[in-house]
Amino acid sequence: MFEGKTFLEILGLGGSTMVVLILCSILSITIFLERFLYYRKQSRISRSDFMAGLIDAVGANDPEKARGIAGGTETPCARVIKAGLNEYGRSEKAVAGAMERAIVDETRKLERFTAIVGTIGNIGLYIGLFGTVLGIIRAFRDIAVTGSGGISAVIHGVAEALLCTAMGLMVAIPAVIFFNYFSRRIEYFTDDMQLCASELLYMLEEK
Repeated sequence: MFEGKTFLEILGLGGSTMVVLILCSILSITIFLERFLYYRKQSRISRSDFMAGLIDAVGANDPEKARGIAGGTETPCARVIKAGLNEYGRSEKAVAGAMERAIVDETRKLERFTAIVGTIGNIGLYIGLFGTVLGIIRAFRDIAVTGSGGISAVIHGVAEALLCTAMGLMVAIPAVIFFNYFSRRIEYFTDDMQLCASELLYMLEEK
């Protein structure tokens, strides 16, 4: 049925819906690569390694050194700790509040663009089905206009229309996988930030 056709010609059979799906796929992959690199950069230093250096500074009652350690580390945990250390010397409630606000801010940075991928994963298949319905309508309309073709023409038209559904699945499935990956990574970062905040509060209580 598609013998002799190039890949681009086969995609062209899906019409404008195929263009939308291709753009969604490109957007989804682009966001995945950007987020993957961002998460990798933000996790170059483990929570345990970071907190090990911080414990010594806080234990020695040297807030400036502790702030220097936090400020020189580019991770969400470090920025949360730095926010807490900026309130060093004030009440525990003030320190905890500063870190809670920092956790919210860091979580928003981690979630950036991820909702777009989740949306593509949810609607990709439906866009494909929409294109398939339009293709079937177009096939029956062409048969009605020409008054010929029979069952073979119908089957051919439906087969071409189903390309949109197949493309919709090819777009939606990776997007869902990407979104699940994002969700797990964000959960990991959030847990680490909360643990770091809890550890700092404990260290300050012990002083």
